[in-house]
Amino acid sequence: MSKNRYQGDSDSYLAKKSQLASLITVYGRNPVFEALNDRSMSIAKLHLADSNRPSKAVQEMIDIAERRGIEVLYHERKALSRISKNGKQDQGVALDIQCPLYRSANELLKKELPARILAVDGITNPQNLGMIIRSACAGNIDALLLSTGKGNVTLSPLVIKASAGTLFKMPIYHCHNLAEGLTELKQHGADICTLSSYAKTTLFDYRPAKSAVYVLGNETEGVSKSVEAVATVGLNIPMNRGVESLNVAVTGALIAFLP
Repeated sequence: MSKNRYQGDSDSYLAKKSQLASLITVYGRNPVFEALNDRSMSIAKLHLADSNRPSKAVQEMIDIAERRGIEVLYHERKALSRISKNGKQDQGVALDIQCPLYRSANELLKKELPARILAVDGITNPQNLGMIIRSACAGNIDALLLSTGKGNVTLSPLVIKASAGTLFKMPIYHCHNLAEGLTELKQHGADICTLSSYAKTTLFDYRPAKSAVYVLGNETEGVSKSVEAVATVGLNIPMNRGVESLNVAVTGALIAFLP
């Protein structure tokens, strides 16, 4: 396959990308190779840094892309890092995966808010995020809200695998700053609910008047202070036998299957 160098800087590419079908970008040689080999994934483009040294691994990625009819674009190293958004770990490769239900959080504000939104604040374990997505998809959650900012796990092949492919079936909205995104939803009439052992109302007794956003926090630290400041409702999960907390993915499943 001949080199197809992208004509233009990375900002131009990213601007063009934002106007196309919703895409999830994964990076790193192992994740990209795994995604390329998964025929269930619809892949738009393979991105390579033209500074990559010739290697069996890179050539195999190119060969797979060629067999699958996936366009391969070459970029300067700095441009590639802007596309992956993680120049220290992308290893000179990135991949755009098509995900039709992955959209900007701004789209949520253009219509009546869904009744139940599950938001994720600072989840760092890809297995947890994948299981949360799977429960949300199987249960009674209308939309999932994720932050793409620092400190949040990306939608990698590990997340896709843990979700058992449900990531492509679940309406997922993304924003860079979760606190700001929640503030906008709050201004549009949504209750912002966080979980706390000190809250007086239980998760199972709470009945929102309109739309409710349930926020799942970091595995060890819970919700961030900026998100806690936006919250309007505190909810607790009654515990027996001195148990203090549940795994965040388990909590997400409980919320997903509320009646």
